[in-house]
Amino acid sequence: MPDATLLISAEAMLLHEGASGHPERPDRLRAILADLGARPIEGAEWAPARPVDWSILERAHTPEYLERVERARDRIELFDWDTMTSPGSVAAAELSAGAVIDAIDATLDGRASRAFALGRPPGHHAEADRAMGFCFFSNIAVGALHAIERHGLERVLILDWDVHHGNGTQHILESRADALFVSIHQHPLYPGTGWLTETGVDEGAGYTVNIPYPAGSADAEYLDAIDRLVTPLADAYQPQLVLVSAGFDAHAADPLGAMRVTDAGFGAMCARVRSIADRHADGRLVLALEGGYDLAGLASGVRACVEAMGAPPPPPRPSDLAASQDDARGPSREAVAILDQVIRAHAGPWGRALGL
Repeated sequence: MPDATLLISAEAMLLHEGASGHPERPDRLRAILADLGARPIEGAEWAPARPVDWSILERAHTPEYLERVERARDRIELFDWDTMTSPGSVAAAELSAGAVIDAIDATLDGRASRAFALGRPPGHHAEADRAMGFCFFSNIAVGALHAIERHGLERVLILDWDVHHGNGTQHILESRADALFVSIHQHPLYPGTGWLTETGVDEGAGYTVNIPYPAGSADAEYLDAIDRLVTPLADAYQPQLVLVSAGFDAHAADPLGAMRVTDAGFGAMCARVRSIADRHADGRLVLALEGGYDLAGLASGVRACVEAMGAPPPPPRPSDLAASQDDARGPSREAVAILDQVIRAHAGPWGRALGL
């Protein structure tokens, strides 16, 4: 098991349902489980998710908010214009957060090198005091704080490549230096946060990094961000654990975004992140499912990442950006200019690492 990729999920997560036609629907997880079940990936092992202990949630969420979630157990309640509970939602959210905690514990306890928490509802929009954007618990922020406070880690790297900015993760962690948060997202787009000028506050100044890419960005742009910014930052920061908010709504087929990332692009991103974890964190890498609303694109993107997690790591910078990129244009001029601005915005704390 220590060299395996651990996949953590639970069928009870299917019991969370939104209004009719809601994009965050049980079929999302069904599509992933069906695909991985029909064509198992060598080296991947399954484990059942367990509900999160609410004392762990208290590290990221206010008591008043958690009390409101508890009151919604087994009920239908509207929390936000697009976020509501059904009778099975609170239990599903407990399992979704619990899968992330189990994944982190497994990697830090040495029971697995890498893990993928295949949970729903997603988490990165949930704020400390409210649900939003389909999310109830801020799963990755909860996990990062668990790794820091329960396992004593001093440096956790979080990469969020969901098409939407992870506002909840950022706001919960942005005053800390023991969590380095990097988000690559479409901008402008819901929730409207994630400007490149948002760089952290107080002790966390410089430890929030936002890359607000334009619509139409594809494999080349995302991999350029990882090569020119994420990797140098990670090499300077030397994380002891790498977490990924793995959304697949930047997929070219996704209906909620306008990006053009391919399956090969997701696989290449995951391979690069695995290389970072191998160099600095003894291979400890945890992915947590966020968005992704085209069922075929979601399932194939997850598969590409699981395959990359178990495959031999590639050279740090392969000559081809992505095998299935539909052209060889490289990153767009607009995206390059934005990334240059982000790099300059972090010249203070990270100038030497970024070659400034």
